[in-house]
Amino acid sequence: MKNLSAFLLTIILLSPLSFAQSDIEGSKDHPLITRYPGSHILYYDEQDYSTYSIATGPVTGYKMISEWLDVEGKFTRIYYELEDNTTITQIYVNYQKAMEKAGFQILAKGLFKDRNVGKEVGGGSWLGTFYDKNAYPTNSNILMHAGSATSGGTCFIAGKVVKGGGTAYVVVAGKEYSDKKKIYMIDIIEETKMEDDLIKINADEMLKGIKAEGKITLYGIFFDFDKADVKPESEPTLKEIANLLKKDTKLNLYVVGHTDNKGKFEYNIDLSKRRAQAIVKELTTKYGISSNRLTPDGVGPLASVSTNETEDGRKLNRRVELVAK
Repeated sequence: MKNLSAFLLTIILLSPLSFAQSDIEGSKDHPLITRYPGSHILYYDEQDYSTYSIATGPVTGYKMISEWLDVEGKFTRIYYELEDNTTITQIYVNYQKAMEKAGFQILAKGLFKDRNVGKEVGGGSWLGTFYDKNAYPTNSNILMHAGSATSGGTCFIAGKVVKGGGTAYVVVAGKEYSDKKKIYMIDIIEETKMEDDLIKINADEMLKGIKAEGKITLYGIFFDFDKADVKPESEPTLKEIANLLKKDTKLNLYVVGHTDNKGKFEYNIDLSKRRAQAIVKELTTKYGISSNRLTPDGVGPLASVSTNETEDGRKLNRRVELVAK
């Protein structure tokens, strides 16, 4: 991201190289923000593009937060552990001061000094709900959902900075896993838009695929994150679906929505169904296709075509399929 790395004050004047021997292979501090002294990296993930949701309000129901800010861009996640007498308050205050000094707009913050199941920002229950939506691999050894008999306080701070022609978001969450072990995770999202108009497909190719395999997979129908309204840039693909159905008047289709596995299973099933219904509505109301030729449904993450452990894989899983009846 253009010029942003110069603008976040590092919390310490201690080179990250001094911890390199205990970091996992291939990991490093992000140039925007460094580690707390003495910490080492146990998990590192970097993706050219990902969607991300920053919670800005309290838990409002069972595993539910109502206030979110959806962002997208280059994504880096770094998980640290610290084994000494440092308190979760010290970690929280240092990151908060560094972000404020660097000109960040604080979007949400919260500190619970003792063991808790708090539903406000930064509380124990709140963090669980937050990471249900911004999930990490189950085999990552990240302990944000875990605790011990001597576990203690929790914290969260999220900020936004606009500098040098670019926008970045930094999210820091931490907890006292035990009286000797503090854990915290930093997520950095450097705002960009995904290049998503790379594949063109016409009605003839669609028909060829359906005749050969009984279905065709489409990536040219677009929705905003967590929404079911068809975006205007989907028009070329919708036109070709309409052309397909007008060319072959005997062809009837199931329109099937698919999602990745980020978020709750039931929610993704419902979202995929609503998106399929929205596509059918577009085809019937704007392109004159009879509704009895199209049956919308959605299967959420049940039929993945790639891994959900990477953004590239999840991008392939977020799709629409036209299946011949």
